[in-house]
Amino acid sequence: MPGKATVQEYMTRDVATVSPTDTVAAVARRIVESDGHNGFPVCEARKVEGFITASDLLLADDDALIFTVMTEDLIVAHPDMDINDAARVILRSGIRKLPVVDDAGNLVGIISNTDVIRSQIERATPEKVGKLMRTLEQIHGIKVHEERNVVPLDGLIPTQARVYADELEGRQYELERGLAEPLVVIDNAGTNLLADGHHRVMAADRLGIEEMDAYVIVVDDPVELGMERTARKEGLESIRDIEVVDYARHPLVETTRRLQ
Repeated sequence: MPGKATVQEYMTRDVATVSPTDTVAAVARRIVESDGHNGFPVCEARKVEGFITASDLLLADDDALIFTVMTEDLIVAHPDMDINDAARVILRSGIRKLPVVDDAGNLVGIISNTDVIRSQIERATPEKVGKLMRTLEQIHGIKVHEERNVVPLDGLIPTQARVYADELEGRQYELERGLAEPLVVIDNAGTNLLADGHHRVMAADRLGIEEMDAYVIVVDDPVELGMERTARKEGLESIRDIEVVDYARHPLVETTRRLQ
């Protein structure tokens, strides 16, 4: 990914907020009923006046107004801020989420520690894609180009016959928190070969996810690829043909255990 990644590329734009005149009881109820929220920016129109967290509400009276208990000493990010700088602020301050404001002080998004982690994962993937593209061109004497698409999982042909059950648990955890890196798929004349991401795909299937973001390497001059022959030889036609191994540890886990 060329250039520096910025906060606006990874921030959440649809931000849930509360008003300074909301009551403690009302905001506490919103936190309890929300999906993973532990606090909200406090806004008057689009201006950020403060931030309220669950811990701010613990000893407050139910009828107290939010502006009397909110944190006013704010740390905010700018949309053009380098994502690595935002990561440093989050790490050093211990804050899980930073409101993102524009030059006029208006709230335009929010960046979380999860978003920062995701940015680092996604920025590592293009290196893997570039290496695979160069390998394909050198081995087969072909030209390829890269696209970024959402691909349906039921149309993928796997190139790996088995995955490990313990690794699936980790990938499921990542998917549930939006941390999984995109798949790497090779489009060879409409045949979509799954080159990287077999554990992610199987974890997604368990969660009922039908499509995923992917880096798609498109073969400009279609040719039979070695991995395509291997998949056919092993009878791999869809992700349903991938075996989930639950009687052995993932090789990396097994190696780590031996080293300990």
